[in-house]
Amino acid sequence: MTGFPLPDIDRVADLIRSVARTEIMPYFQKLDAADIRQKTGPTDLVTLADEAAERALTPALSALLPGSRVVGEEAASEDERVLDRIHGDDPVWIIDPVDGTINFAQGRPMFAVIVALACKGETVAGWIHDPVDGRMATAVKGQGAWLDGRRVHVAPAVPLPQMVGALSTRFCSAEMGRQLEERSVGLAERVCLSSAAQEYLRLLDGRAHYSLYHRLMPWDHAAGVLLHAEAGGYSALIDGTPYRPGRLNGSILLAPDRESWQALHGQLFG
Repeated sequence: MTGFPLPDIDRVADLIRSVARTEIMPYFQKLDAADIRQKTGPTDLVTLADEAAERALTPALSALLPGSRVVGEEAASEDERVLDRIHGDDPVWIIDPVDGTINFAQGRPMFAVIVALACKGETVAGWIHDPVDGRMATAVKGQGAWLDGRRVHVAPAVPLPQMVGALSTRFCSAEMGRQLEERSVGLAERVCLSSAAQEYLRLLDGRAHYSLYHRLMPWDHAAGVLLHAEAGGYSALIDGTPYRPGRLNGSILLAPDRESWQALHGQLFG
C-alpha cells in the first residue's frame, strides 16, 4: 500500500503517550509568563512544552522508520522550507506537539498531540492523543478508525437544523466570515474549541456532525482528515477537490457523508 513497511501503530501510540507524559503534562497549569511566547501574534503561541515535545518526538519517530523525515510545527515556524519535505518521495512524520496551545497556556484541558505519517502527498496513518483524559485515536489508511481500542464511526446523518459542529471563521476573509455567520443560523449548536484535534475527536465519537476549517496547516489536519474518513465520514475542500497534506490554503468541510456535505455546502456557500 505504501511502498515501505509501516511502523507498528501501537508502538507509535505508546511513544506519543510517553512524550506527552514526560514533556507536556509537567508544564500543564504550571507555566510562567516566561515559558510562553508569541510567534506571529497574540493568538499564535508557543510554550516550553510545545518545544520539548517536538524535540523528543522528532528523533524517536525518525528511528521507528529509517529514511523518514519530519515536519514539525515549531521547526516549520522557524524555517518554512521544512514544509517542502511533504512533497518529496520519503515518508514524512507530521507533528503538532501541542494542538490548542492557547488553551494549554491558559490552563484549559482542551489540547492534544497530533501525529500523521504521509508519503508522496498522501496521509497513510494518523494519531490524536489527549494527555488529560488519556484518549488515543488511531487510523491506518484502509483499516478503519479506532478510539481507545474500539472501532468508531462518525455520527449518522441528520437534517441541517440538527447538525452540531465547529464552524470557524478564523483565517478566512472578512467577506466569507460574514457570509458564514449569516448562513449558519439554520444549523444547530456551534462548538468551537480552539483545538482542531479536540474537534476531530468530537467527530469521531459522534458528538459533532461537521467541521469547517480555513488555512490548512498539515499538522492541524493531516491526521484528523484521515481519521474522519476511516470512521466513514466525507470531506473535501469547498471547491470539491480532495484534501492533501501539502495543501496549505483553502477551506475544508467535513460531514457524515457526501449527501450531508452537499447540503452543508449549499447552505453555507450557495
